Amino acid sequence: MEIFNPNSNVNFLGIRKLSIGVAIGLLIASIVLIATRGLNYGLDFTGGISIVADYEQPVAINDVRNAMVSIHVENPVVTSLGGTREVSIRLQPTQAMLDDKGKVNLDKVVAVVLPALQAQRKDATIKSRDYVGSQVGEELRSDGIIAVILVIVGIMLYLWIRFEWRFAVAALLTEVHDALVTVGIFALTQREFDLTVLASVLAVVGYSINDKVVVFDRIRELFRLARKAEPEEVLNRSINSTLSRTIITSLFTGITMAALYFFGGPVVHGFAITMLIGIVVGTLSSIFVASPILLWLGVSKQDLMPKTRENPELARRP
Repeated sequence: MEIFNPNSNVNFLGIRKLSIGVAIGLLIASIVLIATRGLNYGLDFTGGISIVADYEQPVAINDVRNAMVSIHVENPVVTSLGGTREVSIRLQPTQAMLDDKGKVNLDKVVAVVLPALQAQRKDATIKSRDYVGSQVGEELRSDGIIAVILVIVGIMLYLWIRFEWRFAVAALLTEVHDALVTVGIFALTQREFDLTVLASVLAVVGYSINDKVVVFDRIRELFRLARKAEPEEVLNRSINSTLSRTIITSLFTGITMAALYFFGGPVVHGFAITMLIGIVVGTLSSIFVASPILLWLGVSKQDLMPKTRENPELARRP
């Protein structure tokens, strides 16, 4: 299936100064936003109260969420636990849930939450309640950052082995760009950033590199087939010949994420939105950023030709 002519010759590299300039601008803006505005961390990272409520009959998640909103709880996280009669509620404590010293009092939590739940449904009971401190959230935050770094470095090493070091560097720079711009948009909009969003950032990194590997494969193939083509021409032809595949994959993945957002409920909103942002950013960087970086690094035919052990001179011939 092709929506663009694979033999077209759109000069993507001709606007490389503009595309790289825009990418650097977005990267710097994202770093500034993350450093100044920060992220609106969810309960997974900041800590909070965890409650398990039990019902005699099936209950709707929205009813439980509305009950929490009625007692002025902001952004409660409500999820089902293995069925429709037991739900998990995570929330930040309100003033009414604190003791005289400003610390969370779990008895007061139950005294505030249970009447609100029973106002919606008389069969509501509190099965368990607990408080998770901010120290656990800090550990999760640092572990998440380490996970993203390890994923990006692992991808770079893989590309170094599969292709050549210039491809690894190009992938590293574009993956850092894609991840930071995606997170920067969350800093700009102040949408809640929780473990679900962090997981989707990791998914964005994997999705984005998949697009780039397809283009890199075509670059290697065309370099080996072309006898006298200049690197810029080969890179342009590679982008054009894989453009349909890139756009179709991104389009259908985006449709899937949009369906997940509209029909999957509030619990998966963060994941779906992050993926949608990452798909757009990753697709644009695959087309407009990765190949210009390769050209800037000086990739050439000789770098991708098979090496002959018996006669190194032959390996350098076109």
